[in-house]
Amino acid sequence: MSGTSADLGHIAGNVGSQYNFTTTDWLDTGDQAWQLTAASLVGLQSIPGLMVMYAGIMRSKWAINSAFMAFYGFAAVLITWVLWAYKMAFGIYMLPFVGRPGPVVTMAQELGQSQLPSTSPVLFQNFPLSTMIYFQFVFAAITIVIMAGSFLGRMNFTAWMLFVPLWITFSYTIGAYSIWGGGWLFQMGVIDYSGGYVIHLSSGTAGFVGAHWIGPRLAADREDSRPNNILCVLIGAGILWVGWNGFNGGDPYAASADAGAAVLNTNVCTAMSLLCWTVCDMIYFKKPSVIGAVQGMITGLVAITPCAGVVTGWGAICTGFASGTIPWLSMNIMGKKVAYFRKIDDTLGVFHTHCVAGFVGGFCAGLFATIEGCAAFGLINPGGAIEGNGKQVWLQIVGALFIIAWNIIWTSAIMCFIKYVCRIPLRMTEEQLLAGDDMIHGEAAYVLGPCEAHEHLLAGHYIKRSETGPGELSMGGVTMGRDPHAAPHGIEKSSGGARARIMGAWLSMIEFGRLSWCFRGAFKRMCDV
Repeated sequence: MSGTSADLGHIAGNVGSQYNFTTTDWLDTGDQAWQLTAASLVGLQSIPGLMVMYAGIMRSKWAINSAFMAFYGFAAVLITWVLWAYKMAFGIYMLPFVGRPGPVVTMAQELGQSQLPSTSPVLFQNFPLSTMIYFQFVFAAITIVIMAGSFLGRMNFTAWMLFVPLWITFSYTIGAYSIWGGGWLFQMGVIDYSGGYVIHLSSGTAGFVGAHWIGPRLAADREDSRPNNILCVLIGAGILWVGWNGFNGGDPYAASADAGAAVLNTNVCTAMSLLCWTVCDMIYFKKPSVIGAVQGMITGLVAITPCAGVVTGWGAICTGFASGTIPWLSMNIMGKKVAYFRKIDDTLGVFHTHCVAGFVGGFCAGLFATIEGCAAFGLINPGGAIEGNGKQVWLQIVGALFIIAWNIIWTSAIMCFIKYVCRIPLRMTEEQLLAGDDMIHGEAAYVLGPCEAHEHLLAGHYIKRSETGPGELSMGGVTMGRDPHAAPHGIEKSSGGARARIMGAWLSMIEFGRLSWCFRGAFKRMCDV
C-alpha cells in the first residue's frame, strides 16, 4: 500500500506532515540509516558508557548508586520527551524561547516527515519524525547523565527522580528551542553545531548550582575519592570517545560531507586535548595521570562539539589546545585555590570539564568558523573572526550568557521546589552517606563469596558484620573498608587472655579451611563444565 492519506497528511499543531506505510519520495534511506546509527552511538555513550565510568570512578560503596542515577535518568527523560518535552524543544512556536508542549506518540506523527516548524523557512529532514525524536532524546538524556556527575555520592535518590523531568521541562527544552528549534538565538545566528551550549554548558552550570543546593559529601569521601576501578573508567571513556562520532556526525541530519568533516575534527581535537592535559599533569604534578588523560579527552570532546563541522582541521587543533589547557587551569588551579570552588562539592568536576570547556568551544566557534563550513552545515553565517566576521564572537558570548543565566535561575528554583514545597530532602541522611549502596539499594557492586555458606560476606564499601567471638580471627566482622557500625578507633574488645587467643587461632584455621574447600569445589565444577 502506498500513497498519502488526506486525512492524516496534515497533522494540526505537530511537526510530522505526512506518512506512507512503505516508503515515500522524501525518505532518503542513507540519511535514515546514518541518523539511526548516530542516535544509537549517542545512546551508548550514556548506557553503558557514562554508567560504567561513574561506577568505576567513584568509591566502591557508591558504584551502584552512581550507575543507577544514570540508568534512571535515561529512562525518565524518554517518557518526559515523548509526552511533552520534544515539542517544547522542536515544535511550533509558542514563545521566543520555547515551543508549544504536547505528545508525539501517534502513528501518524511517527511516520510523518521530520521538520522544524519554527524555523523560517521551515527546515525538512529526509527521514521520519520518529527518527528525529529519538535522535534528540539521546542528547537530552546524556545532558542529565552528565549533570549527575556533579551530584554523585550524596544526592537523595527520591529527589533525583523528581528533579530529572522537572529540569528537562523547564531548563533543557528552553536552550534547545532557543538555539536549535528556531528560537531567538537561532534567529540571531548563534552557532552550536551539536550541543556545546545546549548540552555541556547547561549541564555544567546546572551541576555546579545543584551541588551548591544539595551540599557536600562526607568529609571522608571527599578526602579519599580514589576510583575503585580505573579499568572501568577507561572502558567508559572509550565508549564515550567513539560514541562522539555519532554525537557530532549526526547533527547535519544527513549522511553528508559535513558529517565526515565533523567526525574527523572531533577526533583531532580530542587527541590534541588529551595530549595537552597529560603534558600539563607532567609539568605540574611530575607524573602522567590516566584519570587526567580521561579528563582531557572529555574537555576535547566537549569543546569541539559547538564547532565540529564548521572549522578546519587547524581550527580543531587550536580548539584542542585550548580545551586541554584552560579547563586544566580551571580545575587544578582555580578549583583548588579559590575558596568558593573548594566549598562547592562538584563530585566529578563537571563544571570544569563541561561548563568551562563548552564555553571555550563556543568561543572557538566564533573565532575559527569558516564560510565553507557554515554553508556545508546549512547556515547563512559568514564564518567567524578568522573570516573577518568578528560579530560572531559576540553572538557566541550572548548565547553562552543566556544558557548560564537560565540554568542558574531554574536549577535553583527546581531544587528549592523539591526541598521546600515537596518536602523531599536533597541530601541523604548521615547514616546513608556512611553505608552507601547497601543501605540505599540493598545491593553491592562487588560480592566476594564463593558459596551460600559465606553469603554473609558483602564486598564493596565494607563487609557486613556477623557474630565473632572475643579473640577470634574468623571470617566474620570487617575485612575490607570501614564498618559504619563499628566502635570508634581505639575501642577494642578484650581478648580474654592467652587461652582465648589460642582458641581463636584454631577456629580461624578451621574457618579458613572451610573457605578453601568451597573455593576448591567451585573451581573443580568450573573445570568440569
